Amino acid sequence: MKTLNQLLYLVFLCLFVSVSQAQNRPEFLKYMNDQWVDSTLSKMTLEEKVGQLFVIQMYSKEPLPIDHPVLDKISRHHIGGIIFMQGLPEQQLEITNQLQAASKTPLLITMDGEWGPGFRLKNTPKYPVQIALGAIQQDSLIYQMGYEIGSQMKRLGVHVNFAPVADVNSNPSNPVINYRSFGEEPQKVAHKTWLYAKGMQDAGILAVAKHFPGHGDTKTDSHLGLPVIRHDFARLEQVELYPFKHLINEGIGGVMTAHLHVESYDPDNSLPASLSTNLIQNKLIDDLGFEGIVVTDAMNMHGVSKQFSAGEATVKALQAGNDLLEIVPNLTERIEAVKTAIQKGELSEAAITHKCRKVLALKKWLKLDHYQPASPDHLHEDLHQPEYRLTKRLLHEQSLTLLKNEDQLLPLQELDTLKIAAVSVGTTRETHFQRMLANYMSVDFFTLPEKATTNDLNSLNAKLSSYNLIIYGIHDMRLSVSGKYGTTSIMNDAIAKLPGRKQVVALFGNPYALNYLTNASQGNALLVTYQENRITEELAAQAIFGAINVSGKLPVNVNQTFRLNQGLLLKKNGRFKYTVPEEAGFSSVKLKTQIDSIVNLGIKEQAFPGCQVLVAKNGKIVFHEAYGYFTYDKKRPVKQTDIYDWASLTKITGPLPALIKLHGEKKFKLDMPFSFYWPDFRNTDKEKITSREILAHQGRLKPYIAYYQEAMRKDGHLKTSVFRDHPTTLFNLRVSTNLYMNNHYIDNIYSEIRDSELLPSKKYAYSGLAFFLYPRIIKDLTGQDYEKYLQSQFYKPLGANTVTYNAYKRFPKSIIVPTEQDNLFRKELLQGFVHDEGASMMGGVSGNAGLFGNATDLAKIMQMYMQYGEYGGEQLMDSASVREFTRIQYPKNKNRRGLGFDKPYIDNQKKKLKDAYPAVEASPESFGHSGFTGTFTWADPKEQLLFIFFSNRIYPSRDNTKLFKLNIRPALHQAIYDSLF
Repeated sequence: MKTLNQLLYLVFLCLFVSVSQAQNRPEFLKYMNDQWVDSTLSKMTLEEKVGQLFVIQMYSKEPLPIDHPVLDKISRHHIGGIIFMQGLPEQQLEITNQLQAASKTPLLITMDGEWGPGFRLKNTPKYPVQIALGAIQQDSLIYQMGYEIGSQMKRLGVHVNFAPVADVNSNPSNPVINYRSFGEEPQKVAHKTWLYAKGMQDAGILAVAKHFPGHGDTKTDSHLGLPVIRHDFARLEQVELYPFKHLINEGIGGVMTAHLHVESYDPDNSLPASLSTNLIQNKLIDDLGFEGIVVTDAMNMHGVSKQFSAGEATVKALQAGNDLLEIVPNLTERIEAVKTAIQKGELSEAAITHKCRKVLALKKWLKLDHYQPASPDHLHEDLHQPEYRLTKRLLHEQSLTLLKNEDQLLPLQELDTLKIAAVSVGTTRETHFQRMLANYMSVDFFTLPEKATTNDLNSLNAKLSSYNLIIYGIHDMRLSVSGKYGTTSIMNDAIAKLPGRKQVVALFGNPYALNYLTNASQGNALLVTYQENRITEELAAQAIFGAINVSGKLPVNVNQTFRLNQGLLLKKNGRFKYTVPEEAGFSSVKLKTQIDSIVNLGIKEQAFPGCQVLVAKNGKIVFHEAYGYFTYDKKRPVKQTDIYDWASLTKITGPLPALIKLHGEKKFKLDMPFSFYWPDFRNTDKEKITSREILAHQGRLKPYIAYYQEAMRKDGHLKTSVFRDHPTTLFNLRVSTNLYMNNHYIDNIYSEIRDSELLPSKKYAYSGLAFFLYPRIIKDLTGQDYEKYLQSQFYKPLGANTVTYNAYKRFPKSIIVPTEQDNLFRKELLQGFVHDEGASMMGGVSGNAGLFGNATDLAKIMQMYMQYGEYGGEQLMDSASVREFTRIQYPKNKNRRGLGFDKPYIDNQKKKLKDAYPAVEASPESFGHSGFTGTFTWADPKEQLLFIFFSNRIYPSRDNTKLFKLNIRPALHQAIYDSLF
C-alpha cells in the first residue's frame, strides 16, 4: 500500500510539474537564489527585512529638503520602495536620484501610471483610458503602448508600474473602476491587459495587475468605504477572476489586492480581500499558482483603514500573503506591529525573509544590484519621442465607435448640397472639433454653455433653422459617473431631433453618459470618442468627413439601446487625413528642423515677410505651419487659414480643371486648332496652332502683354476713356479699390492677343496669353458662367470653399495677405485685389491669375490631381485625361511642360540642388506650378507627396528677388524628400 501511495504521489507530482511548466513564471524569480540576493539578505537585520516590504508615497511638486521625513524613513526603517504621486518629471528624477543615494539598499521606484506617466506627472505622455482601448479591435498597438510606457517609466528611473487594471467592469454605476477597465467581456479584458503588461515587462518594468480578485461590479469607492462583492464562486471564476488567471498563466510579475469584501470567500466577516488569507494565500497563490510580487492597494484607503488600526492591517496583510504594502502612513507603528507579531508567533521570520528575498530578486532583475542614476539630460525629448505621439494618436483613432449611421449619412458626401452648423454643447469656447470640421468645408460655429437656459436654447434653435445638417459636439464631460458624467438636462434638450434637419452627434466622453443623454439616440449618426482632448476632437471631425476608418466597438453594455460589441464600420473615402509626420514615413524632428531653418533664413534675409508651408503624403497632411507676418512691420502674424493671391497657380486651378473635365467629356480636343474654340484666331497667323501646343507653351505665343500700358497716356496718367475712379453704367469693371474700367475694353485685350506677333520657332516659351481666353471658351463649351461652373463642378464638391476670384468680395482684409504696393498702375497696396495687372483688367476673373484661397483648399485640388481626378469618394474628372495633361508633351523638343502644368527639368535628377527645378528628387511623373507673388505647389504621384509654399515675396515691391537668389522653394522641396525615412 505504501508503494502504491508513493506511485500515486509521483504521478501527481509529474502532472503538477507539467502544469507548472505550462504556466510562465515571472522572470525575476530566476534570481531568487542569486549571489547578490543571498549576500544582501545575509547582511540584513530583521528590521531591515521588514522595512523592504513597505512602499511609501512621495510627491515631486517641489525640491527635496534635507530634513524631509522620507529621508528619515529610508535611514531608520530601510524601506523597500517609493511610490511617486503628482509632480513634475524633472523634479521626480532629481528626487529619485537623491533618495537612491540615501538608501543602503536600492529602492524600488513605483508609480500608478495606468495610462502612462501622465496619469501622475505633468508634461508627460498620457495614453487613452482603458475603456477606449477596450473598443479597439486590432490589439497590437496596446502592446506597443505598454512597451512605450515601460520605456518612459524606465527613463524616469521608475521600476514598477501599478498597472494595468484587470477588472471586468460590469456595473455602469461603478464609481472607482468604470472607464479604467478594458470593458465587460472577461476574455477581451484578459487579452488586452496581458498585451499591455507584456509590453511593459519587455521594456524592463514590472507590471502589476489590479485589483484582485476583481473590482468591476462594485457601487462603493474603496477610497471611501468597503465595497462588497456578492457573487457566487461560479460567477467569480467566469468573470472577475478570469483575467487574473490568464495573466498569471502568461507570466505577470505583480498582482495588487483590493480593499473590497467578497462574501463567497469570507462569509463570516467583512474582511477586505487585501487582508484575506482565503483569497490571497489560498486562492491567488496556492490555487492559481501565482509566485510573483503580491502588493496591497494603498493602505490609507478607507476600505481598510476604517476597520483596522495601522498595525492590525499590516500584520493581517502580511499573514494573508501580500509581499509589499503600498502607501503606508504610520510606518513606525506598522513595523513595530510586525516585529511584535513575529515575537508572538503570529508571523514567522522565515515568511518575512522569503518576502524580502522576492523583493531583492525583483531588484536584481531590475539591475538595481548595479544601480545607475537616471540622467536628467534630454529628459523632455526622451519622454516625448515622435513615435509615442503616433501610437497615442492611432490608439485614439482605432477606438472611435460609430453607434448609429442612418441611411449611410457618414461619411458626408455631396458637400455642395450641405449647409452645416457645428454646435459645441457644454462649452463657450470654439473647439478643436469645430476647427477641424472647417478644414473640410465651410462650417458655421455655435456654442451652448453647460449652464445655458431654455431661452438660450430656443435662440440657438432659431439660428439653426437655415441649416440642413447640424453637427453636435458634446464637450467638457466627466469620465466618472459622479454628476451624471457632467451631463445636464439642457445638453440633452439641445440634441433633441430638429424637424427637417439631419443631425450628427459626437460624444467626447464616456459612453455610459448616453444613459443621461437619451436624445443622442434620436440623431442620424452617433459617434463616441470615450474622452476629450485635441486628438479625439480632431479625429472625430476627420471621421465625419471620411478621412479615416472607424472600427471601434463598445466594450461595455451601456443600456438596452447600446450594447456590448455594438459598433458600425465606416470606411474612409479619400479625403485628407491630418496626422503626425511619422505616420507618413517622415522624421518629424528632421522635417520641422530643416523647414524652420530654410524659412527663417528667408525671413531674416527679407526674401518675404511671412509664409506658409504645407506637406502631405499618402493623402495625409503631416505639416502645415505659418511663419512670420503679413508685412515687415510685424503687426499681423501669418495664420494657417489666411487667404493668399495664388497668382499663376490660377492656371492649374482655374481653367485647367475645367479643360481636363471637358476633355474627358470629348468637348475639348487637344489636337483641334485652338481657333476652333476661339474663332477670333481664324484667318490669322494663329489659325492652325493646336490647343495642345498652346497648353504646352509651344504655340509660338509671346510671353506677356502689358495691357495697362496701352491704356496710359505718355505722362503716366491713365486714359479717362478706359478708367474712372468711381463706377458708372459704362465703367463698372472693378480693377482695384477706386479704379473702374470701361466694360468694353476687354475686347481691346482680346484684340491685342490676336494681333500679337508670333515667336519665330516652335519651341518652349512660357506664355500666359491664351489663359486670358479660357474663361470665355469654358463658358461657351459648358453654357455656364465660368466662375459658377468652377464652383459647382470642383470647389464646392471638394469642400474648397475659400477658393474664389476677387477675394475682397468675400473676405475681410484682415485675413487676406497683401501683395505689392502698386505705385504705377493702381496706386495702392493690393490686398484682396489680384496683383496681376492683366487679370485685374479682366475684372479680376482670368485664367492666368486671379484666384485666391488658403493652403488647405489648394491642397484639395492638387490631391485630386494626384489621385487622377478622384477626391472624397467622387470622380470629378476623367482619370485618363488627368494623366494626359500631367505628362510631358514634347520631350524630344527639350520642352519639359505638360498641358498647363509645369514639370521638372528633363534631366533634373542628375543636377545639383542649386541647378535643379524643383527638388532634385522630384520624380519625372511630378507636376505643379509657381506663382509670381511667391506661391508654389508641386505634386509627386510616384511618392504621393504634395508640397505647397505660400509667400508674398513681392511685398512691398516685385523688385525683391531674394526668394529666387536664396533658392528657397527648391531647398524646401528637397528638404521634404530628405526627411523621409
